[in-house]
Amino acid sequence: MEYTEEEYLMISGIQHFKFCRRQWALIHIEQQWEENVHTVVGELMHKKAHDPYLKEKRKDTLIVRALPVSSRTLGISGECDIVEFHKCEDGVKLFGHRDLYSIYPVEYKKGKPKKSDEDILQLTAQAMCLEEMFSTRIEEGAIFYGETRRREQVYFSSELREEVENMFSEMHEYYKKNYTPKVKKTKACQSCSLKNLCLPKLEKIVSVKKYMSQIFEEDRK
Repeated sequence: MEYTEEEYLMISGIQHFKFCRRQWALIHIEQQWEENVHTVVGELMHKKAHDPYLKEKRKDTLIVRALPVSSRTLGISGECDIVEFHKCEDGVKLFGHRDLYSIYPVEYKKGKPKKSDEDILQLTAQAMCLEEMFSTRIEEGAIFYGETRRREQVYFSSELREEVENMFSEMHEYYKKNYTPKVKKTKACQSCSLKNLCLPKLEKIVSVKKYMSQIFEEDRK
């Protein structure tokens, strides 16, 4: 199955979806968004990565910033913060260049490595787009974290690829149905940029359920 461009979802949405399916739906289906300190710092990090005046060429490496990517198979599109093209003997051909290059995507994040894998899934999705666009295989990439000032290497395993495919398939189903799922409140809700929009609705839902359960309990007495 292939998706049309009108059906494409944002690659970056996978990190929202992994963090919280409801958060993803509020942002991408209901078009709601609130900034907090985490999102502002993150945007500043990406602006630097996407600065067209920071183009680089280091010996046998070409560095491209804000490279648009997409996949008809996954039905997604977005931008890679940085893609490094390393000169090699068995790589891909690039327009305007005589040599062959391997592809190495790099994603920029503001904080430090997370216990969860939403950043890794986003980078994997970008790599899968690049593979489709360049008809090649990409084995690894990296995530640069602003807090540690270090790159964390990521190997694109078959398990990661399968999870990316399954998650975007689920996201497409929600999007087609215009469905915003309900979730249980957790500690992670406190750092969410949408908690002021989301939590009152969830609490209202919970209070109604509690009220109805009390009525049923009274009826049983």
